[in-house]
Amino acid sequence: MNPSDIMKITGLNGLESISSAGSLKNPGKLEKLPGFQDSILNKETPTDKTESFDSLLHSAMNMIKETNDYSNRAGEAELAYAMGITNSTHDLQVAQMKANISLQYTVAVRNAVIEAYKEIMQLQF
Repeated sequence: MNPSDIMKITGLNGLESISSAGSLKNPGKLEKLPGFQDSILNKETPTDKTESFDSLLHSAMNMIKETNDYSNRAGEAELAYAMGITNSTHDLQVAQMKANISLQYTVAVRNAVIEAYKEIMQLQF
């Protein structure tokens, strides 16, 4: 099921604003998902530049892994619902929305990193 298919379910009016990563350009107050570690924004002060890059790369890889885990859980929930193992549409929708929001956040961070890289490459000394 695509994220756009979720919006076609009756009773989900008003959720259109979270269906695209474009809504993350000017976010209001973002709240962390339970269990989602935002290790990129931790205020660690490494002593070496190599440690700083290493910790940034490590936290980015963790964020990708967590996003993949949410996506896998959503797929498992969809399969369980489709097979009739569970009848809870609420749990299914929560798993799908967690995966969707996590993916949007990961894409937004990736886009910010790419923009920063482009700016650095345009610097002239």
